[in-house]
Amino acid sequence: MTYKVGLVSLGCPKNLVDSEIMLGVLKDAGFEITNREKDADILVVNTCSFINDAKEESIKTIFELANYKVNGRCRALIVTGCLAQRYPKELLDEMPEIDGLIGTGFFPDIADAIRQVLAGCRVTLVGAPGYLNTGRMPRLLATPSYTAYLKIAEGCNNQCSYCTIPQIRGSYSSREMNDIVSEAAGLSRQGVKELILVAQDTTCYGKDLYNKPALAPLLVKLASLEGIVWLRLLYTYPTLLTDELIYTLADNQKICRYLDIPLQHTGKMILKRMNRLGSREASAELVKKLRLAVPGITLRTTFIVGFPGETESDFLEVLEFMEQVKFNRVGVFAYSREEGTAASKMPGQVPESVKQERRGRAMEIQQRISLEINQKKIGEVLTVLVERKHLREKGIYIGRGEGDAPEIDGRVIFKSQTDLYPGDFVSVLVKGAREYDLTGEMII
Repeated sequence: MTYKVGLVSLGCPKNLVDSEIMLGVLKDAGFEITNREKDADILVVNTCSFINDAKEESIKTIFELANYKVNGRCRALIVTGCLAQRYPKELLDEMPEIDGLIGTGFFPDIADAIRQVLAGCRVTLVGAPGYLNTGRMPRLLATPSYTAYLKIAEGCNNQCSYCTIPQIRGSYSSREMNDIVSEAAGLSRQGVKELILVAQDTTCYGKDLYNKPALAPLLVKLASLEGIVWLRLLYTYPTLLTDELIYTLADNQKICRYLDIPLQHTGKMILKRMNRLGSREASAELVKKLRLAVPGITLRTTFIVGFPGETESDFLEVLEFMEQVKFNRVGVFAYSREEGTAASKMPGQVPESVKQERRGRAMEIQQRISLEINQKKIGEVLTVLVERKHLREKGIYIGRGEGDAPEIDGRVIFKSQTDLYPGDFVSVLVKGAREYDLTGEMII
């Protein structure tokens, strides 16, 4: 009998790569993959537990999938990933619906775990965190065929006081450069045109293997691959954006003029309590350097508001910095008090209502800034990656520009007189602007 497996992946793109590897392992092991949960004999949920909202979403999803054991054909429910790694005992004790747990170090064992569960065992595979994938592992893409995430490292050494990632994912471990390039070449042969490099900290890549950051030479090798049109960087730590990396970004047309630089805060005291390197002055200087070296670059950052000890004055400094620098994209998160972190024990915990109020004020400012920046793009011609047709309006397509990462940034909505297909690259004249999206018309 061939069993059908359905997998739900939650959380970040790094989690999605783990899910794709599990899907590849399962397919190679003879399981049939289905995206219809009601048709699955085995359901797998790859969880996230980075902040409280992510934990709640994971638990809610587990309960929703458990209903298929009563009202569907599901015979086994497997929970994998960060939540399983962090709370194995609690999950097994409090959720009898779960038939198996797989932590972050055992993703390749998913097929064997399912076979044991089907044989009547309740399986727990949770040990040392962090599985470092290789290009030799089977992988079944869950992204559109033209885009893929490329995980270049696992774990983190930064030890930010609010973060559980080192506990869940282990210390930083880079993949061998040739292995990454080999996997990227294979993805290109499959039709992937956009590679998005991810890790907990992409700028730290190579320090453990080569005794110095090696992201720049990795990008040069990846850019030499035929078929790859865009290389995009996420999760770049600001203090490791070296001149070599900036010049590589400026000199290579395949590397998107786009950087995701999580700053988290600007206040000197708050950064120290966060155990973050850098300063407001250094961040402002970095932004200036990037914009001079790479004209037209899109800069994205994130801030955490309501961190323990944050005063109204500290928060206003963040708002002043946003007004000063005018990032293209900003994500603002209310601080989440995570057990087991140094920040959770700090005095001066900020009330939830204050955190949410500050987040709202910051997002209002960024919406205005984003609209101002987008309005200045009217009249420009952008290269756009076509993603899909509009569901209701004929001749209207939706895509992304060089400055738009999938799922987290805006879109380009445009008219075309000719038929287009997902994965096409076209030129679009910008004619209108919204807070996050642009509108326009394709030109020949």
